[in-house]
Amino acid sequence: MPQPSAQVTAAEISRIAGVTRATVSNWRRRHPDFPAPSGGTDSSPLYDLQAVRAWLASRGHASAASPPEELRTTLRLHAPGGTSGTGSADLLLLTLAAADRPADELTATAQLPDTDLAARAERDVAALPDAVPGAQDVRFRPADAPVLRALYACVRDAGGRAAADVLAERDLEDSAASGTYRTPAPLADLLSRLLPGTPSRVLDPACGSGTLLAAAARRGAGELYGQDMLPVQVRRSAVELMLTAPKATVTVRAADSLRADAFPDLFADAVLCNPPYGVRDWGHDELAYDPRWAYGVPARAESELAWVQHALAHVTPGGHAVLLLPPATASRSSGRRIRIELVRSGALRAVIALPPGASVPLHIGLQIWILQRPEPGGLERRSVLFVDTAASASEPTGPAGTAATARTRGSSRSASVDWAVISRRALSAWQAFTKDPETFEGEPGVARAVTVVDLLDDVVDLAPARLVRASRAEVDPAVLASKAEAARLDLVTAAKALGRAAGYDAWSAAGDRAREWRAATVADLARGGALSVLRTGPESGGRGRTDDRAGDGTPSAGRPVLTASDIADGVPPTGSEADLHAEAAPVIAAGDVLVRAMPGGPGPMARVAGEEERGALLGLHIHLFRPDPARLDAWFLAGFLSAEENIAGASTGSTVRTVNPGRLRVPLLPLQEQRQYGEAFRRVHALRTEAQRATRLAEETARLLAGGLTGGQLLPTRKPASGDPRGDVSPR
Repeated sequence: MPQPSAQVTAAEISRIAGVTRATVSNWRRRHPDFPAPSGGTDSSPLYDLQAVRAWLASRGHASAASPPEELRTTLRLHAPGGTSGTGSADLLLLTLAAADRPADELTATAQLPDTDLAARAERDVAALPDAVPGAQDVRFRPADAPVLRALYACVRDAGGRAAADVLAERDLEDSAASGTYRTPAPLADLLSRLLPGTPSRVLDPACGSGTLLAAAARRGAGELYGQDMLPVQVRRSAVELMLTAPKATVTVRAADSLRADAFPDLFADAVLCNPPYGVRDWGHDELAYDPRWAYGVPARAESELAWVQHALAHVTPGGHAVLLLPPATASRSSGRRIRIELVRSGALRAVIALPPGASVPLHIGLQIWILQRPEPGGLERRSVLFVDTAASASEPTGPAGTAATARTRGSSRSASVDWAVISRRALSAWQAFTKDPETFEGEPGVARAVTVVDLLDDVVDLAPARLVRASRAEVDPAVLASKAEAARLDLVTAAKALGRAAGYDAWSAAGDRAREWRAATVADLARGGALSVLRTGPESGGRGRTDDRAGDGTPSAGRPVLTASDIADGVPPTGSEADLHAEAAPVIAAGDVLVRAMPGGPGPMARVAGEEERGALLGLHIHLFRPDPARLDAWFLAGFLSAEENIAGASTGSTVRTVNPGRLRVPLLPLQEQRQYGEAFRRVHALRTEAQRATRLAEETARLLAGGLTGGQLLPTRKPASGDPRGDVSPR
């Protein structure tokens, strides 16, 4: 009996065709031959997929969706729990197997009949090396054929990494139910960069999907060892590491690292770990006499300190371990004795506080612990570094703005984290401290080195917020007063500039009805040569750039990098090439239109590159549109590309939303009229930029004044109000 065709919603039709939801609604009303609903309800109808594809093909929309988008749509229709048992982990294994095959062979495979295709996919997975766990157990069915074809096509046309990213999106949708979450890539990069030198052998004993090990590979690690108690995570980690770091030796095992250590004899150069938090059933009773507890037996409520000692037991003497831990680990009374030994022995080198929103759980500020296994006869370590990036997040200094901005979405609280600010402050403090701990001066309110003697009190509270903010009293009153006055004068200048920008009023009502546009997609404009679309992609081999060129044939060393946060904050390029991790990045030219690839959050979505951006490298998660100036005005293009409804219609994904640049739409207007709109959009952008600058300076001025008053560096001047005969208005 033939299989019934899949059914799709109007939203899925818009993704397949590369148009907005409104366009699909117009098709339904205006075209009598548009397929009739085959299911669903009146408010949410479903349509036969084959009929929809046939209708789209007759109007030239059949190939509008990119291969990753086709795979994403097919996976959405091929949901778990249906007729097929295909899981993302099995498809990841197939992605790895397909990534090494030539394009013509992938094309021929995708054209096989359903039964032969399923059998061929099983043989491809079975041929994987023994280093990939579970490859022999993968089974595909003929009903899986649509997904298999879409996956082979995606690997052929977009590469294995693109297919793996789509599969990872599907996993993230179920993360709340499964309790497993990825470590954010910027956080993983920060943890790996906190490891001194270039470690060759790196272990992650709670590797999950391998994000931390992938970050270590980007820094040059050649041997990657991982362990996780979930077999599906182990399989995913092995596949993604082999795709991102094909030259590295990857060894991943499935077991509970605390109860069943898969690498008992391994001594790595470094350990990176984001362990599970708050686990009481971690093996406290059965592991009471384990030799790993060199600093004390962890209490039942201190599983995090068990992971700390497990990590130290697996590094060579002098090697470092970097762990992401909840803040309670630094102050809970049950862990006091172990904290004493970690500090007294010199094993704890630094604690760095992150702002809320940096990683799950988003509502608390996690901490990074940097540890170093003591060397026999090594130097005595007399101090520990504490850095509070959470304090700097709410207290902006300099042009980069805030490191984290809290905002509300519906009933949940989330945070937009500026990783460029956080990474710069954490790394600069750590590098200065490791260079010479004895002469490290720190930064009041941000970073401070505290002596071991001062830490070993009755509580041994290692919370950076308590220890770092106490250093504000060390600020010289004259210096703070000078900074506050300079900030106030800058704010006055910014307020005047904002007033001038707000004076623009060159617009009028369109009439009785809003103007309607005849528009084209960016994909159509690119095919016609009106513009080109560029983007910086992740490196393929995990080893850094293949050379020192920026993609235009010129040396790229020392070039600044424009980040997505820079666009949102309205500031010049603040990134560095160390954060880029790309084989080649486009060089920005004046007149380029730059659009953030991930919608949402405060600040503008786009800007037009000027002299400040000229020559900078394009950062990750940004689309670069380079228009032909004889056909498209840059500011006109930027204004319409960044429109809220345009961004919403071109965005895909559920948990992680991304902008598909080819689906963005641009009105077709004469160049002279484009320039009129472009001038208006340029004025609007200037208004937004000046408002952001004034807001930042107001926050900075208020912070300096309030901190100086409460810290004792500033005194309120006793000036009588104009015409007040009392003079002194102090309390009597």
